[in-house]
Amino acid sequence: MNSTGTNPLRKRGTLHSIEIFRLDRDGLAQHLESIAEILLACVHDGANVGFVSPFDLNQARAFWVQKIAPGLVANTRVVLAAKVNDQVAGTVQLNLDTPPNQPHRADVSKLLVHPKYRMLGVGRALMEQIESYGLNAGRRLLTLDTATDIAEKLYISLGYERAGHIPGYAREPHEERFVGTTIMYKVIR
Repeated sequence: MNSTGTNPLRKRGTLHSIEIFRLDRDGLAQHLESIAEILLACVHDGANVGFVSPFDLNQARAFWVQKIAPGLVANTRVVLAAKVNDQVAGTVQLNLDTPPNQPHRADVSKLLVHPKYRMLGVGRALMEQIESYGLNAGRRLLTLDTATDIAEKLYISLGYERAGHIPGYAREPHEERFVGTTIMYKVIR
């Protein structure tokens, strides 16, 4: 990643340029349709990120406007987005709203990459940048949870460690089946 937040990479014979940028309240409004579509596509693809079917674009928009925008206004949440060849392809969040006894910690959440942009390095690029924002905010411990066996390999490759596993933690988005989650953490420097 260079200083402009652009990372050119070659995958499947095509050169892809990944640009990472931070969304503020205005940026969220400007990119609302794109990030709502990413959330919708991920849920429809089976991502266990807090939503169940039926789930539509209006619900995806409402999540960003009602749940995420207030944290942007309060400066307690960082939202990054990634573009691949000028198309918004993914997003990740850093929740800085921790209790007073945890000013050194932040929670990574909702790493979402549109299914058509997976395996291009978008998730890795977003995670590397969100860690930089954590460091700049004085946070030295990042925590996250992920559906067991889904994105764990990515997080482990980035230096995250497993803290534990909770079976039957969340319902699958498309069926009445419950799956486990893995709690992970990383000390960043």
